[in-house]
Amino acid sequence: MTSTQPGAATKRVPMNPLRKTALVSGVLYLITFVSIPTLALYGPVRTDPNYIAGPGPDTAVIVGGVLEIIVALACIGTGVALYPVVKRQNEGVALGFVSVRVLEAATIFAGVVALLAIATLRQAGAGQDALITGQALLSLHTWTTLLGQGFLPAANALLLGSLMYKSRLVPRILPVLGFIGAPLLVASVAGTLFGLWGPVSVLSGIGALLLALWEFSLGIWLVAKGFRSSPITTGMAAAATPTTHHDVPA
Repeated sequence: MTSTQPGAATKRVPMNPLRKTALVSGVLYLITFVSIPTLALYGPVRTDPNYIAGPGPDTAVIVGGVLEIIVALACIGTGVALYPVVKRQNEGVALGFVSVRVLEAATIFAGVVALLAIATLRQAGAGQDALITGQALLSLHTWTTLLGQGFLPAANALLLGSLMYKSRLVPRILPVLGFIGAPLLVASVAGTLFGLWGPVSVLSGIGALLLALWEFSLGIWLVAKGFRSSPITTGMAAAATPTTHHDVPA
């Protein structure tokens, strides 16, 4: 009969650093989807031109702002977490990815500030005199959303997608979704800028859906599977392995 000695402890094997990086990156990508409810939460302030002069609480706008702040921070986190890995494929492109990711977060913050300003004026009882100000702030939010959550995510898809596609860190079908969706979203933003259609169109819908699939599938893959074996992961694993030094007799 096998007996266990008192005090014997089972040692837990530490998680591989690359696996930990993939897990953190994947979770952060999935967190960026928590802002989906803002489509409904921001509904009243976007559709009612007299919202700033009306009565009632602004809880929905505040909750939506909090969710978008979380998304902005997660955006920065994805860039910071992935940079040490993807820079081994192309440091310049990786730095561009991080920079655009930070800029995307900045535009989200700007949009949140605009909506919170509307809520502040509404609670202060600004009334009909603030209608023009409210429309200006809403326009600011509309354009920061169009550029910050339309054009910049498309740029991110091309930058990170190219790094992932060439390095084969994830299945190539995943970045291909981004490669298809990014030009559609850029074309949609350009059409809106030149007044060909509004911020919401079939083109923007398809492009946004493909980019959402790219980022969501990337997050799921990194959480469930981690990085695939490649020269990058092999080199990083070798660099992380401590070298044993032997004394050489004199």
